[in-house]
Amino acid sequence: MTVSAHSARDLAQTAKNRPGAQPANIGQVELRRGGRVLAGSYLYEGELLVTGWHFHDVHQIEYAIGGVVEVETASAHYLLPPQQAAWIPAGLEHQATMNPSVKTLAVMFDPELIPAPGDRARILAVSPLVREMMLYALRWPIYRGSGAADDDTASDTFFRTLANLVAEALDHEAPLSLPSSDDPVVAAAMAYTKEHLQAVSLQEVCRAVAVSERTLRRQFQSEAEMSWRTYLLHARMLRAMALLAAPTQSVQQTATAVGFDSVGSFTRAFSQFCGETPSSYRRRVTSTGA
Repeated sequence: MTVSAHSARDLAQTAKNRPGAQPANIGQVELRRGGRVLAGSYLYEGELLVTGWHFHDVHQIEYAIGGVVEVETASAHYLLPPQQAAWIPAGLEHQATMNPSVKTLAVMFDPELIPAPGDRARILAVSPLVREMMLYALRWPIYRGSGAADDDTASDTFFRTLANLVAEALDHEAPLSLPSSDDPVVAAAMAYTKEHLQAVSLQEVCRAVAVSERTLRRQFQSEAEMSWRTYLLHARMLRAMALLAAPTQSVQQTATAVGFDSVGSFTRAFSQFCGETPSSYRRRVTSTGA
């Protein structure tokens, strides 16, 4: 069953969106509207959607079938490209941006199924087995009511097995996130950097946030636990991964969009970061379907 953008907004109607900051009152979105089922699935396909800040009383693993999803928490900004999954433990306040032409499949688990979920979001590599089991889980939507005893037993057994596999996958995290900061200077520097990936320098960032290079270097390293140049590289690579997920986007266009003078230098940087060339990555993520 595919959920439209309209119905997805209905599910997130209690969430309050405030760009650039978390709102003071963050709502819980109740997904198990049909009853207290142990687990269930949720398929979204639609237009651009920003959910607003919210949390759930269930754990969530969300697999990107096509398109790109961005997940923001208080501590980091995560990119979810095709063939990866985002892990969001129960109670974690977050906001998701569904970019245009996105298609995602989520499975939600009652906390009893995964008792050691951690306290932060993660991006996970999804094995073929977990992917196929998530697709199979579509027969049991999270908002369904309790069915016949035999059906409930079958679904509970299935989801307990999938939960065990997901718990194992939590040890295999992909480095697809950018740190965030409560420091106003560092937060402004991060925002300016992400908005000017095509052409940006440390000097320009310092002018934009009105501090010296020495001050920004020191504060950035302290807050982000990485240098500004490392942050810039990671931001460029994550944006490149998102751009390459579009079927009509070329490697040349992507290299230029994220600030590289040549395809060769971009390919070297991308291959070192992702473990495959931009062309290989693009072929892989644009050929995925469900």
